[in-house]
Amino acid sequence: MTLARPPATRLDGYAPVARAIDYLVSHWEDRPGLEETAEIAGLSPQHFQRVFKEGAGVSPKRFLQAMAAGEAKRAFDEGASVLDAAFAAGLSGPSRLHDLFLVSEAMTPGAYRRKGEGVTIRYAEADGPFGRALVGATEKGICWLSFVEPLGLQRSLEEMKADWPAASFVEHRGVILPLAEQAFAFASGQPLDRPLGLFVQGTNFQLKVWQALLAIPCGARATYGAIAEAVGAPKASRAVGAAVGANMISLLIPCHRVILASGVIHNYRWGANRKRALLALEAAREAA
Repeated sequence: MTLARPPATRLDGYAPVARAIDYLVSHWEDRPGLEETAEIAGLSPQHFQRVFKEGAGVSPKRFLQAMAAGEAKRAFDEGASVLDAAFAAGLSGPSRLHDLFLVSEAMTPGAYRRKGEGVTIRYAEADGPFGRALVGATEKGICWLSFVEPLGLQRSLEEMKADWPAASFVEHRGVILPLAEQAFAFASGQPLDRPLGLFVQGTNFQLKVWQALLAIPCGARATYGAIAEAVGAPKASRAVGAAVGANMISLLIPCHRVILASGVIHNYRWGANRKRALLALEAAREAA
């Protein structure tokens, strides 16, 4: 099955931003200038500066500075200092998250065992600031958000269907593109005019881990060990790693904020460079 490419929308403005971010992450040590990066994006420098800031939430210069700072340990240490309070608030309160801009609902255990039976998932491909994404949603909220690269669109679609084997799937750009636009705006630090719903399915342990991920503040990072402590399983770092890897709502459930205790950034399903870009942008916005 071949998916049709979405029609032109405001989301198409993210494509040059994604190209620029990919280039800056790969070449940050060379400190590429505005004109060089604008040429990669296919825009004039002035237009590129405006488009990048609108799409990423920070200027190209600020992003490049954050990429360099991201290699230092300071951001990790500062993030770790606020995790205890964040986890306590996030895990003990109701599932209203990120200053009430995300509302998460978990599938009941019985429904989870039925693997999506009776659920209709509408989906579409959409441009985002970090590359093209496959977005799926039920009537209760977004249930899937994965980056198309490096696996490719067909593989991404197959993975979504495997995760919800008994669900029905309908390609529906009219429903999904506005949700995608909300999701990408939120991930870029823009305020939303209404909460964005998430609908998650997983084991009890996975749900606890994902709730802990949602409690990690933007701009902060946590280790697998810290997450294990937060969910009451201090010796289960490996199981936490598996649960983090099983998250299929990228950006919104921020699995990219989990790193090794050494500070090394790796093991991101959609590529280490994309993870570095996400962390750098968040750090830049928090520092602004």
